[in-house]
Amino acid sequence: MSQKKIFLIFVAISTVSLLLHHGGHLSWTMEAFHIGCPALRSHPAPGLKPKHTNVVFLKTHKTASTTMQNLLFRFAERNNLTVALPVQACSHQFCYPRSFTSHFVHPHTLPPNIITSHMRFSKAELQRLMPNDTMYITILREPGSMFESLFSYYNQYCQSFKRVPNGSLEAFLEEPWRYYRPDEKDSMYARNTLTFDLGGDKDRPATDVAYARGFLAEVERVFSLVMIAEYFDESLVLLRHLLSWDLDDILYVKLNMRTPSSKRSLTPGLPSKIRAWNSLDARLYDHFNASLWRQLSALGPACVAREVRLLRRAQERLMRSCFGGRMPLLRSAAQIKNKDLRPWQPSGKVDIVGYDLPVNLSRGFSSQAQELCLKLIMPEVQYTRVLLRSQSLRYRRGYQLRPLQQSHPLQQPIRTVLPRHPQVQRSQPPPAAPGPASGSGSTSTSKPAAGTQGRTTKLGTKSSQTQASQTEK
Repeated sequence: MSQKKIFLIFVAISTVSLLLHHGGHLSWTMEAFHIGCPALRSHPAPGLKPKHTNVVFLKTHKTASTTMQNLLFRFAERNNLTVALPVQACSHQFCYPRSFTSHFVHPHTLPPNIITSHMRFSKAELQRLMPNDTMYITILREPGSMFESLFSYYNQYCQSFKRVPNGSLEAFLEEPWRYYRPDEKDSMYARNTLTFDLGGDKDRPATDVAYARGFLAEVERVFSLVMIAEYFDESLVLLRHLLSWDLDDILYVKLNMRTPSSKRSLTPGLPSKIRAWNSLDARLYDHFNASLWRQLSALGPACVAREVRLLRRAQERLMRSCFGGRMPLLRSAAQIKNKDLRPWQPSGKVDIVGYDLPVNLSRGFSSQAQELCLKLIMPEVQYTRVLLRSQSLRYRRGYQLRPLQQSHPLQQPIRTVLPRHPQVQRSQPPPAAPGPASGSGSTSTSKPAAGTQGRTTKLGTKSSQTQASQTEK
């Protein structure tokens, strides 16, 4: 037998052995291979492109961004990365709605690989903070459903909404200028919120077409991927390819959702009024929704559909593993016994639901598996607190161990306890004591901190491609 044939047989045997060793990923890899999809990795291998780990995710409002933030928090912990988190004075956001500055970042979370908490975007400030190869990503949502969510969620905080008799969305849209004050605190929730979050001028007239076009072009240059909330899974497929991530890295559970009774259906005519009032947001959404589908088409519809299907299967396996073999039930905050899992409630008129883990989760589960399940469903405020505590502890340890002559200690990698596999692994024998590996303080019940509004902030420039999965809030 020739040396070439021997070599090919050896490669084939090695490949099959690798796939069998990672049996939980075998169907994912083989199905993708069958339809000729780009490589779907479950674990690093020599010669393959390494994962991209420097990421800015602009967390926009009411767009499924909390679900995406949770995904990024878990990715950072699993891969020993540093997440930039806000200083205490900013609460769990970067002093939104003030324009972002590096002074809002907690010193124990520097230098960062990932940043994903709410902010008003400032490319110049982020460039000072993040590595040069950082990928910029954000997410948009259809203006009608997004504005209804904003009106419901912030009705007790935004003065423009509070003025409206009987909390009527119809009344507000009939005469928005009767209630809206551009320079008022929290006015960014009442008009062109996406544009404001991206650093643009929310009150630029709809007739200023040149500004709208220039702003769109700038967003397209800066952001390597613009996800679309209504097509969250498809957007994650693009994200996975862009960053060379694995199936494990894009698993998620929907977070920060309202109960059906907290939502209102839009009567005929309201969607068009919402788009007219939020004309810049509407332009953004239409542009990047079209961009998303162009990119999905380029990747291949069959390939995308197969990846989405495999993602949902793996997701269901993980959720069933965490919730005792069945799919989880959504619960109100009052029904959730674990305070670390109670979502923040914006008002008595809006119910934000979450999840509670089974009381017997510890039976047969390793501490790592318990930790994965807990973090998978942990709300934003609590997870931010837990992550800051973990990184501060690591920072202080690094500071104590640094050489005396070193005046500026560098951050050490975060130690993580999150397992790699999408299906939770049970330990043998069961652990002696239950409970999560880490907890958080009591759930915050106050409104997120907000500062003074900033004025228009231009996006920076960076050549990139634009891209654009399901509504969460």
